Amino acid sequence: MIYPDNAAEKLGFIEIKELIKGKCLSIMGREMVDKIQPMNQYGQIDKFLRQAHEFKDILENDAPLPIDHLYPIRKIAEKARIEGAFLSEEELFQMCLSLKTVFSVINYFDERKGVYEALEMLFEHLPIERSIVKRIEAIIDQSGSMKPTASTRLQEIFREIAFAERESRKRMDALLKKAQEAGWTADGGLTVRDGRLCIPILAENKRKIKGYIHDESATGQTVYLEPEEVFQLNNQLRDLEFDKRREKIRILIAVTAELRPFVPTLISYHSLLSKLDFVRAKALFAIDIEATMPELQKEASLHLINARHPLLFLNLRSEGKTVVPLNVTIDDVQRVIVVSGPNAGGKSVCMKTIGLLQMMVQAGLLIPADSSSKVGVFKNFFADIGDDQSIESDLSTYSAHLSKMRYFLEHSTAKSLILIDEFGAGTDPQFGGPIAEAVLQNLNKKKVRGVVTTHYSNLKLFANATEGLENASMLFDNAAMQPRYILEIGKPGSSYAFEIAYKIGLPQGVLQEAKQKIGVQQKKVDHLLVDLEREKKQVHEAKVELRKREAKLNQLLKENEERSVFLEENKKQLMKQAKLEAQEVLKNANRLVENTIAQIKESKADKEKTKELRKVLDAELTKNRTAVSKKKAVLVNEELVVGDWVRIVDTGTMAQIIEIAKDNLILAIGDLRSVVKKNRVEKVSKKEVSKSVKRSHGTQLTDSLASFNPEIDVRGMRAEAALYEIEKYLDKAIMMSFPSLKIIHGKGNGILRKMIRDYLRKYKEVDRLEDEHLDRGGDGVTYVYFV
Repeated sequence: MIYPDNAAEKLGFIEIKELIKGKCLSIMGREMVDKIQPMNQYGQIDKFLRQAHEFKDILENDAPLPIDHLYPIRKIAEKARIEGAFLSEEELFQMCLSLKTVFSVINYFDERKGVYEALEMLFEHLPIERSIVKRIEAIIDQSGSMKPTASTRLQEIFREIAFAERESRKRMDALLKKAQEAGWTADGGLTVRDGRLCIPILAENKRKIKGYIHDESATGQTVYLEPEEVFQLNNQLRDLEFDKRREKIRILIAVTAELRPFVPTLISYHSLLSKLDFVRAKALFAIDIEATMPELQKEASLHLINARHPLLFLNLRSEGKTVVPLNVTIDDVQRVIVVSGPNAGGKSVCMKTIGLLQMMVQAGLLIPADSSSKVGVFKNFFADIGDDQSIESDLSTYSAHLSKMRYFLEHSTAKSLILIDEFGAGTDPQFGGPIAEAVLQNLNKKKVRGVVTTHYSNLKLFANATEGLENASMLFDNAAMQPRYILEIGKPGSSYAFEIAYKIGLPQGVLQEAKQKIGVQQKKVDHLLVDLEREKKQVHEAKVELRKREAKLNQLLKENEERSVFLEENKKQLMKQAKLEAQEVLKNANRLVENTIAQIKESKADKEKTKELRKVLDAELTKNRTAVSKKKAVLVNEELVVGDWVRIVDTGTMAQIIEIAKDNLILAIGDLRSVVKKNRVEKVSKKEVSKSVKRSHGTQLTDSLASFNPEIDVRGMRAEAALYEIEKYLDKAIMMSFPSLKIIHGKGNGILRKMIRDYLRKYKEVDRLEDEHLDRGGDGVTYVYFV
């Protein structure tokens, strides 16, 4: 919500919209710009910002998008919807050119699949009906006229017309030559009158040639006569022209009937062209003002870095000047900025810059600020800027201000952005100041965010002593006696009334008398400014000390990193050595087995001898296994950490370590948790881990979205259940940027259909509702088209 209605205009938002409209190529693009309003849904804002950002990237870094023809084909499609109506040659030609643009754009993004994801969502799931273009091109040529080959009958008519015209011209040329030789004609050759070819004859000779006089000259000395010999031939030509027109209408009616089932698709194409023109205009304007996409946040806050007022930026650039950038933060701690300073020092511009840029972001527009800026989402915009006297309501300037303050107090919340210029002005400062302070105190209790400009000392003192409020000042150059237009957070600013008065040349005696009249309140302010300067110095010293500590910390981090590299190398060496030792143990074991077998053979498998040899072999193997296990356990203890992937030796199952407890590992196996001894696992590299193991959750989510079908059947359901199911489908369709949703509810007595449509009309995301084609269910099916 924006209050009052003229707040957007006073902040300059309306002028921004007009500048964007000037960038549009089509009427429908300009109509979309007229509808731009700040939104308060994070998802929508993010989508529009990304679309503008990606289109700006295309304009600056990629091949031009093939947007050659943008005609308002919605009206043409709506006309085609009517039974018996037919589209003209020009309308079919415009539709054909617009559809070629649509298909070229889709092809452009198909070649860059995944690069411009936000823009791809504009035509995601949009059917490509190239048959429409082929059908139109079969009858309409490149100049927009109907082809003579559009039908066999039309082709015959064109041949007959061409023959009749040649015969008529041939006879007319002969008659003209004969009349000229006889001296009956006036100056000039054949001419056309009333659509008929005539010979200019001198009035006194008009009886010498039989024919029909169509016209005469202004002086009456020349008549324009159609000879009798060609009269019938010209009548035949006229009849053929009527036949041609009737045949063209017949063809246009037939083609229009063929296109009628595609009306919803054509309207979707119109929507795509409108959005493309709209986003293109926003991107072009962003380039003009050197805008970027800030980081969007869900909470009601903002952190602007090197922000500039876009309109001021454009004006100063045309004069070869630059704008002093603005840096400001409004968040949970620093909720309201109380800006003070000299007149013409930039207080109002500072406040308007914050309000306008916030409004632009929530309208999906890029802003002239660093891309590292962070901008949140506010539900309401309240502004009190300028003089709002009301003759009709008999309100003075101050009364108008108080009316707004009352509204702010009644309707503001922690997600409201409030902008108040010259807070408390317009009445006696002795009363205006305390009232303004009380209003500010109550607004602060509601945890509103905003910017307030003032000259009142009591507000500066109140801001200094109150949590949530923060003083700020527009800096002033004392030496040059001129404003610097730089916002400094943390201390109030002086109005520099005496300095400005001195520069203007007010008598010194007058200034001295004025200084003696300054009250105790002003002295408090002076003391406050001195204290703030002292605190500023302390903060500066603390920053210097902090930078030194940061440098020392960076040095320690570097040393730690070098030690980590050294330890990693050491670990690799240990692992290599351990593997070699294990291999040696295995070789010894193999030799022992081979020797035992040989001895058994030598004893000719004597039972007692074999038993004795087996005992010795088991003892040696047990000893070797123990040695290998110890090596392996030491190795595992040294290298396993939380987050590592391991393979359970017994089963070959992959798992991830989520906790280490002495010799035990707590492993995550999918959704299961298991405790396993360290010597039962071996570490594996991330490359060996199956993608299906690591991305199971992501796959489930992707599969869920990929399987979504924008069609729901609620026939036989009770009204409450049907609306519940439709709401779930509606949310998914909007989230995934589907252009439409198909709801099958049946006909019956129409009660369910009426309840569903009444429910859907409450959603501002819904553009329109339409019945299905009669052949495919008629009013038993509702198509929901989204904005």
